[in-house]
Amino acid sequence: MNRSLVRLSPFHRRLSRILLSSTVDASVDRAGLPFEIGAAMCCDPFRRYTSSRVQPRSLWEGSSYETLLRKFESTLPDDSLEEAWEAFGNFKMLHGFPEQRLVSKLIASLSYSSSAHWLRKAYDLAIKISKEKPDLVRCESFSRLSLALARTRMPVPASTVLRIVLERGKIPSQDILSALFLHLVKTRIGSCLASDILIDICEYYLNNFCSSGTRKAKKINLMKPNTTIFNLVLDSCLRFGSLIKARQIIELMPQVGVIADANSIVIIAKIYKMTGERGDLNNLREHIDSISSPALSRQYWQFYDSLLCLHFKYNDVDAAAELMLDLFRRTRSLHSSRVLPRVNSNGSQTQCFLQVGSSNLRTGSRIIIDSLNLKNDFLVAAKGQSGLILFVDGKFLPSSKAIAKLINGYVKERNVDKLSNFLINVQKEADIVEVDLCSDVLHACIMLGWLDTAHDILDDLELAKIPVGANPYASLLNAYLKEKMWEESKVLVNQMKKVGFIVSVCDEHGESTCVVENIRANHLEKRTSNLVKKSDLLRFLELEDREYNLGNQLVYEFNSSILFFCKAKMIEDALKTLKQMRRRNVQPTVLTFSYLVDGYSSLGMYRDITILWGEMRRQMEYGMLAADRDLFDCLLWNFLRGGYFERAMEIINYMLKHNMYVDKWKYRREFLKYHENLYCSLKASDCRTDAQNRRLEYVRAFRKWSGIDR
Repeated sequence: MNRSLVRLSPFHRRLSRILLSSTVDASVDRAGLPFEIGAAMCCDPFRRYTSSRVQPRSLWEGSSYETLLRKFESTLPDDSLEEAWEAFGNFKMLHGFPEQRLVSKLIASLSYSSSAHWLRKAYDLAIKISKEKPDLVRCESFSRLSLALARTRMPVPASTVLRIVLERGKIPSQDILSALFLHLVKTRIGSCLASDILIDICEYYLNNFCSSGTRKAKKINLMKPNTTIFNLVLDSCLRFGSLIKARQIIELMPQVGVIADANSIVIIAKIYKMTGERGDLNNLREHIDSISSPALSRQYWQFYDSLLCLHFKYNDVDAAAELMLDLFRRTRSLHSSRVLPRVNSNGSQTQCFLQVGSSNLRTGSRIIIDSLNLKNDFLVAAKGQSGLILFVDGKFLPSSKAIAKLINGYVKERNVDKLSNFLINVQKEADIVEVDLCSDVLHACIMLGWLDTAHDILDDLELAKIPVGANPYASLLNAYLKEKMWEESKVLVNQMKKVGFIVSVCDEHGESTCVVENIRANHLEKRTSNLVKKSDLLRFLELEDREYNLGNQLVYEFNSSILFFCKAKMIEDALKTLKQMRRRNVQPTVLTFSYLVDGYSSLGMYRDITILWGEMRRQMEYGMLAADRDLFDCLLWNFLRGGYFERAMEIINYMLKHNMYVDKWKYRREFLKYHENLYCSLKASDCRTDAQNRRLEYVRAFRKWSGIDR
């Protein structure tokens, strides 16, 4: 064969040009032969058929390898990423990946760039390395790349790079990990990924810590995620409404031994407020009440706000009144005395425990809480509060909204005497001079037309010898006259005279009004119903009167019972509670179904979850149940474990239909963990039944969707 007639391919021609341009001395190589001859011999596709004791590559390999390597290494310290990337590409095309040290330097240089273009190239390179040359993966450089991607709002690539590190049994340092989570949780998708990654880290820690020796356990303990990371993720779950995921993370805290701080307590209180879990917060309140630090009091007013909101959600007006009165008393005690925090005999601050999971100590667990610890690196924002408790000038004060809820609750229950007792106790024990709460309540009741209620409160205040100004009496008397309630008017006038008021009634333009003179104060006060301003309390009371619904209270009570039974693995009792819920026409919520799914899952009853999913699907189609990503995520995870791939693909389609992010990495890992070799050698022609054929079809569909099969 005439080799001069052989036509070189474009790849071989390009390869020859790179070698010729990169050689410092192109005339002679180390073997003493002209370099062009060596390059041509290498580029010749038929060269491999020739017999020679010297391989063709040995004629030029040393020179090209060292030359390209020096050129690549010399570009790394510079700021020119274009040159570094080109030099890396030239080297890799001939010799593959360079050594780990240089690859890490390149990834670090690309990570420091603020350009999304170079960060994307760094991400692609990291993925390629993990697949083709996994021994080049270095925890430090990959962790910094993940942080850079998270900082530029690229949560999916950031989480992928971090998971590559975690799969190799490495966990970044606490500083990098905290900064990474700080940026991840800023977006909804990032919050979902941060939650899943935190769960993965905790599972890795638990699996290795429990099975390792003492020496190794100390090293692994350094990998434990700190309190700040848990706070960041829980706070993001709260902001984006991922309550199911938040509960899962809270249950992980005692398992890994994380000590909750003041921020943790506030975040957990807010989450429990939304899920309706009042019992745990009630148990924690006694410890929080003992804290007298002004700085911590500023933080814990959000805890009291959440607890008070739960009291009203359960329509427990007595508990709400007790809490509000205690806060009034707390305000006075904080200013009159400075009580030091309780300490143990060894001088350390006391800690308390919060029971999570099952209430049974054998199956449940307890979070260790250091309520006097408030880290400055993360503070819970006051957004999203109910607005029931105000912290003003170092004082806890119930807002007008809270007072309106209290009034409306007692009036609807026909317990006006309890409302009067609350007002009397506030006036006597709270020592709040700047707020005339009794007058505000009386005026609001009068303006709403609750005249009997206002009169009853006046009677109770008189019996308790609580002084009331002339304005409430005048407003009530004017309301009686306007409604032509003559008998009530006479009773009130006699009552006013006994107190010491002189009353005169006049008729102006056909409208009866009264003038009340306070003899003791020696001044005249004239008030008509037209002159009374519409206060904030009145506006909130009107709103509460319109929105009052006892059915909302039943939802929280039923959900609380179902949660209790599911935690205790008493699934039959949970289902009986669900039937009672339906009989009373109370619609199950997302939380109701999530509790039942968790209950079934803890018992391995995956088939029952498929039946429950059918009911959820019908309710969503009728618009009676909201589509929730956390609920879909929980269902998909259980269907994959149970091997129900048709149902799993249904959930995936529902999530895509509602534009919800689906974490392919997570579900691919779960599939490979439990069903890696499922139907690998089975063909459609080998299926014996239609059911087996459909199952094979859905398994293949999932493998294709998740990226297992290309």
